[in-house]
Amino acid sequence: MQTRTYGDLFKLIQSLAGVGSFAPSEADDVANLINRRFLQAFNESPIWPRYFVPSEKRDILSLTLSGATASTSTTVNQNYKLLGANTTGGLNVYQGATTTTVIVYNTGTAWRVDTAASATEQADGTFTVSGGTQQFIEADTIKKDNITDVSTFTPRAGTDSLLVEGKNLIPYAQTGKATVGSFNRIFRKQAFLNSSAHEYEFFVDFTGANILNVVSTTDNAAFVSYKKEFTPFTVTGTAVSDFTGSTVEVPAEFFAYIAHATYADFLRMDGQTDKAFAEENTASGALALELEKVDIISNNNTVNKRFSTYVNRQSR
Repeated sequence: MQTRTYGDLFKLIQSLAGVGSFAPSEADDVANLINRRFLQAFNESPIWPRYFVPSEKRDILSLTLSGATASTSTTVNQNYKLLGANTTGGLNVYQGATTTTVIVYNTGTAWRVDTAASATEQADGTFTVSGGTQQFIEADTIKKDNITDVSTFTPRAGTDSLLVEGKNLIPYAQTGKATVGSFNRIFRKQAFLNSSAHEYEFFVDFTGANILNVVSTTDNAAFVSYKKEFTPFTVTGTAVSDFTGSTVEVPAEFFAYIAHATYADFLRMDGQTDKAFAEENTASGALALELEKVDIISNNNTVNKRFSTYVNRQSR
């Protein structure tokens, strides 16, 4: 997609203001106003093509463990993703999302949490766990098939009380992928490709998107449509020449809006409210044209809206 440079944007604002060069204090103010208007344009649509990612595969985190202290190992306190079935016994194997050497598994007789461990996938798709240092082990007299049903865990040392919470969480950040700014839609399988895909309901909290009613408890991934995280312009240096000479990329679709809207803000700073109002209208018109392009190209009844039937909601 096309881009312009930050230097070009800054020079245009100077030209609109009719000054050869902003004073250093003014330049810093204008830079702050540029980022303000950039964020405003960014928030105008959830499906700007530059920032929208359709149906990307993401890990589902199935467990959250907490309660471990220095008497055991605090690396136990984290989210866990489901790897698959254990070669021994067939029950689930979970791996730490942050510290991947923490493994939660069932030995065949009890649930156990190990650090410095690993899980290796076998030809049949099951996982063999190479145990490390045991930190917790199930203490229930009647053993449970599901770790979230376990009442008591015995710690390796001390009196730690391990808390295990079941989740179906897709976090904002995942290694190797862009950080999610806002969640749009979540599907069980890849959507917008060849066929319909089951779509999940979800709610969002500060940890990420929590899926409701996962079709299968063995699912360890979902396909997420989302808008990337906003990143403001960062220009190195404080001199006016640093701003006018910057090669930081500015999205071409926002260029005219940011220039005229920032100039409108500059006029307000100078007390020229009537001129600012007229310039604001010019900026709004430029942004409206770009939003119209998004509506036409992206087709709002596919990526951004659901097709409802009496059975369920699916992508079509």
